[in-house]
Amino acid sequence: MRLRLVVLWTLYALLTSTANAQTIVGPQGERFTERVVARQLSDPWEVTYGPDNFLWMTEAKGYRVSRLDPATGTRQVLLDVSKERQFPRYDKIPDSLDGGKPWPQGGLMGLALHPQLLQGQPYVYLTYIYRFAGAQQPGNGSLPNHGGNFFTARLVRYTYDAAAHTLSRPVVLCDTIPASNDHNSGRLLIAPVAGRNYLFYSVGDLGAGQFDNGGRTNHAQNPNSYEGKILRFNLEPDADPNTQEAWLPNDNPFNTTRQSAVWSIGHRNVQGLAYAEIGGNGKMYASEHGAFSDDEINLIERGKNYGHPLVLGFADGNYNGLAAAASEHASLPGPWHTTYPTITSEQANAKALGATYRDPLATLYPLSHDFLTTVLTRTRRHDPDEPTWKSEAPSSLAVYTATAIPGWHNSLLIPTLKQGKLVRLKLRDDGTAVASDTIMYFKAPVRFRDLAVSPDGTKLYLATDSATVTSGPSEDAPKGTACKGCLLEYTYVGGGSAATPTVANRKAPSPEKAMQEATAMVQKLKPKDRRVKRAGLPATQRPVFDLLLKPTLTAEERARVQQNALALLAGLRQQ
Repeated sequence: MRLRLVVLWTLYALLTSTANAQTIVGPQGERFTERVVARQLSDPWEVTYGPDNFLWMTEAKGYRVSRLDPATGTRQVLLDVSKERQFPRYDKIPDSLDGGKPWPQGGLMGLALHPQLLQGQPYVYLTYIYRFAGAQQPGNGSLPNHGGNFFTARLVRYTYDAAAHTLSRPVVLCDTIPASNDHNSGRLLIAPVAGRNYLFYSVGDLGAGQFDNGGRTNHAQNPNSYEGKILRFNLEPDADPNTQEAWLPNDNPFNTTRQSAVWSIGHRNVQGLAYAEIGGNGKMYASEHGAFSDDEINLIERGKNYGHPLVLGFADGNYNGLAAAASEHASLPGPWHTTYPTITSEQANAKALGATYRDPLATLYPLSHDFLTTVLTRTRRHDPDEPTWKSEAPSSLAVYTATAIPGWHNSLLIPTLKQGKLVRLKLRDDGTAVASDTIMYFKAPVRFRDLAVSPDGTKLYLATDSATVTSGPSEDAPKGTACKGCLLEYTYVGGGSAATPTVANRKAPSPEKAMQEATAMVQKLKPKDRRVKRAGLPATQRPVFDLLLKPTLTAEERARVQQNALALLAGLRQQ
């Protein structure tokens, strides 16, 4: 009887999910069905397709690891590490009771499955934040003068019992990884180097230089600190007598008299790590949050320097004279009131970093120097109409190596937080450059946190945040956020083109066309949004903006708008 009920329930779940599926058409004619696999998850952070054909998932705030059947949505909790957290759920406690203490960005974050998980190596690697230095301090627990919130993360290996479906026997690889309430990054990846697998972990710059961490020193360029780095660990301890060093590869690039996990430096907030063999060679890619612009896609190499906070995006000069943050706190250093250094010249900084410096493969999106100056200036004076800027806040990364969807083979897939979409970038055949323009899929009022792809490439699983905001460029949640804490399945059912959309050489629209587009953009804005957009424009463009709100224009006004339409449209597109 019990077996019969289970069978009936499974059939019901499958029929219901099929009936509720809806079809979405992609920009190249690809057709996908969409369905909700799971709901009400506690901020899913990592979702990984396992060798058992189940989805393995971490919940950032719930501190749980689960194994989920993608066909039925049935979920088993394998591990609850909330007891390891040495501070309470500050996000659920009123500020009047806890002094306004912060929740760390993330919590339980990365998960990586050993490549031989079901073949004699039953290991699962996790990372979570377990300590807050300010937990017993009065007030919000942060250091004075915006000196920062100091958390600590732990990297642990667990053993999977496939019969009992539990994770147990934790072994700590490292329990001194610095963390924060901002820019923790938190991705884990197992990838080979010279034929041997290693564990890679991304650590952000911990927001050092912005918001509550505005007075905290930024260590992204300091090779002796784990902040703003990608780290590399052994999957198994080596023969080093020092237990702490046994998990550190003896050939890591920044080993000196003391071994170090640092693999690459100069990172801001790497929330996406992925590896694939392309063109016969293995490549590791990373997606990284920019500051006010220039979200980065990087090709990660041993011992290389990715520039932050001295070069943001390409070394193209759009941040010259600026910094990676600004604040109204005059007690903080520099013209922009931040511990982020003022960038005199990106080009000079890149040259000074030398042969180890690497530009990104691509950025989303480089904004103009004039516009960035306007944003930082308004931030510094604490403008009541807070500035907005165009960015994506990439939250994860996968390399699509299957051939199921025409044209997708060897593409980077990038979920985003701010705009709620999946970005696809086609790679060149050797994997060393991007060959296409950005292609956008599944845009919705959600914050996509992570992505998993089925082995045959026909199903994409996207996890969404439960919370609507975090901080910085990703703070603006899509309006009308729907399906919080969900796992969504997109199944490819046909269509599409094998042609690669090449990087476009966009021709500037005619003055008439630019005026029409700018008018449509301005007139559909709500009053508050109009104030914000107007304030973000150079002073010379604001009177033209005002003209677009008039129901009719005189011949003289129309000529004036047409004369300035191209510049105005460019300014609006950056916001």
